[in-house]
Amino acid sequence: MSLDHTPDLVKQQSPTRDAFLGGRLAVSQPGNGFRAGLDSVLLGAAVSPSSTSLLDLGTGVGTAALVALADRPQLTATLCDSDAEMLALAALNLTTNGFAERARTLLLDVTTKGSLRAAAGLPADHFATVIANPPFFDPGRGSAPSPTRSDARHMPDGELDLWVKAAATHAAPGGEVIFIHTATALPLLLASFTARFGAITVLPLLPREGEAASRILIRGIKGVRTPFTLLAARALHEASGRAFRPAFDAIFQGTGPLIW
Repeated sequence: MSLDHTPDLVKQQSPTRDAFLGGRLAVSQPGNGFRAGLDSVLLGAAVSPSSTSLLDLGTGVGTAALVALADRPQLTATLCDSDAEMLALAALNLTTNGFAERARTLLLDVTTKGSLRAAAGLPADHFATVIANPPFFDPGRGSAPSPTRSDARHMPDGELDLWVKAAATHAAPGGEVIFIHTATALPLLLASFTARFGAITVLPLLPREGEAASRILIRGIKGVRTPFTLLAARALHEASGRAFRPAFDAIFQGTGPLIW
């Protein structure tokens, strides 16, 4: 989808305009249904500072890619999604935040055949970094937060491997693949990543110290055999209240990196 082909779709959204990174980014997103938040910021912040090319699979309104672009002036990005309305907002967000010349949007189903992805203009063995925030909810286990954005949050477990396979196809040799997901998906992700990558690193994220992990970041490197690393879990919030711990507050305010 061209960055010039967004106005009519955007008008249908009745979007809100939300600040990220302490106001450095202004992100338009639907007022109802799935909305980008902390997961998207953490995913974008997880990208290597030295990366030069990014593929964001299932980008939604593009928040993770925007975060990555904000602190990496050398980075170019391709943002893919199968939802034309969300992708129109992603294109708008690239333009309004000054990244239109460094990024493009592509209307594409992540799980479609590799030949169709290639025909749509997505090259194999190309990107220094591939990121994804796949749908969290299995439709057999419950409902998404809103039926208006159910496709963005509903996915059977079996499709998760297709996302990892697509990421592996488009990552360059030596490139990094980074997913953020629920902690309960870790067994599935480890199986998929181990089959395709080395140097796998997992960072568990806890709401607070002493609580079970609710999210995980997982990274693998294409074409290497370095052993697996399980990092110490990190708590997002202080022991009481809603305040973030300093390291994460800096990430969300756009004043500090995610070092992992």
